[in-house]
Amino acid sequence: MPDGALSGQAFAFLLIFVRVGAAISVLPGLSAAFVSIRVQLLLALAIAALLVPTLADSLPPLPATVAALALIIGAEALVGLFIGLIPRVLFAALHIAGTVTALSIALANALVQDPVADQQSSTVAGFFGIFGLVLVFVADLHHLMLLAVVESYALFPPGAPLLIGDFADALTRALGEAMLLGLQLSAPFILVAFIYNIGLGLLGRLMPQLPVFFFGLPVQISMQLWAMMLALSGILMVFLGRFGDAIAPFVGR
Repeated sequence: MPDGALSGQAFAFLLIFVRVGAAISVLPGLSAAFVSIRVQLLLALAIAALLVPTLADSLPPLPATVAALALIIGAEALVGLFIGLIPRVLFAALHIAGTVTALSIALANALVQDPVADQQSSTVAGFFGIFGLVLVFVADLHHLMLLAVVESYALFPPGAPLLIGDFADALTRALGEAMLLGLQLSAPFILVAFIYNIGLGLLGRLMPQLPVFFFGLPVQISMQLWAMMLALSGILMVFLGRFGDAIAPFVGR
């Protein structure tokens, strides 16, 4: 094989690896704290090796200067981060829903190390995150995320000018949608807490001698756990639908 062709193949592999690796470094599940960096690196290398024969002809030629090479590599990293951050931001809706739910259940101070968010969070938020991540993989939505990375070469060809304004607008809309979805998913628990606190307040006014604070908290936790048992499946199904809808535009669906 001529040296020029060999260097062209190596350059194509490098470009694909940079975009795929940047996306994998932030995609939910694949970038979790319990996933080794070596596993992420090997996955990115394997995907890049598979894509080189398909995408090599559509990639730009090897730049003549080091500055141009650094510029195109940086652009590929930004595109990969953008593709990975959209599902990552939307997945945070489960963490928001779990945090709001923990506040309504009075379990906000029961903190655990969340392996998905890689930080301390409430028990409910950690439970929602792990449960949601398992369902993402069970529903094969991780395939959709990886397909979005592959299809991004049609949306954002390497070497083309970066649409920074569009990137910022899409991330802003994803953040707003994640906040809204998090509040919507926690709405059943907010409603139960609202009705319960009104009833507890009326009971305290009608029976001043009754120590409502003594039995109020255990009853509140019990009611909210029952509400979670009834609503959890619906909450996660709504999340999966919205999560898939957010990725669908990147794969032409």
